[in-house]
Amino acid sequence: MKKLVLISVLLSVLLMAIIFQANAQDDAIQKFFSKYMDDDRFSRVYISPKMMQMAGGFLKSNAGTDKEAEELGTLISKVKGIRILSSEEVDGKSLYSQVMSTLTKNKYEDLMDVQDKGSSLKFMVREESGLIKELMMISGSGNDFTLLSMLGSFTYQDLNLLAEKTNIPGMEQYGKGKK
Repeated sequence: MKKLVLISVLLSVLLMAIIFQANAQDDAIQKFFSKYMDDDRFSRVYISPKMMQMAGGFLKSNAGTDKEAEELGTLISKVKGIRILSSEEVDGKSLYSQVMSTLTKNKYEDLMDVQDKGSSLKFMVREESGLIKELMMISGSGNDFTLLSMLGSFTYQDLNLLAEKTNIPGMEQYGKGKK
């Protein structure tokens, strides 16, 4: 009986550790954003899922016979939110390193990594079940730092179309790297 109780307790602890690890990554990025939310040196942008849904719906409903506008509306509706934190008044390389040390590397796959004369730019994705759930851009150099996190449920083809057809922040850099 004692063995059964002990095994049950151990399994419960193991299950809780797995759940905590799965949520820890999102918490780490959220904590990073939260840490600098009230720092006046940073510009902060948050585009909610409702705003993305509204923009996509607006495009689709006003597309008429414009097939491309309708497709773009559907594509934008797949974006579930965008968070951006940027500054031109900080040690960009130090913040870049801080973010990179926060990430759990096995959850993200590198898409592009550019290291050039004191500047760093990295695009990473987090996939689940064959779909991209998050695109992250991290950039740091001199006094400049940018962290962009775009949440959603899309394919690589969707990302390519977003880079080509929209002015979503950060997608112009993504577009330059994919070619």
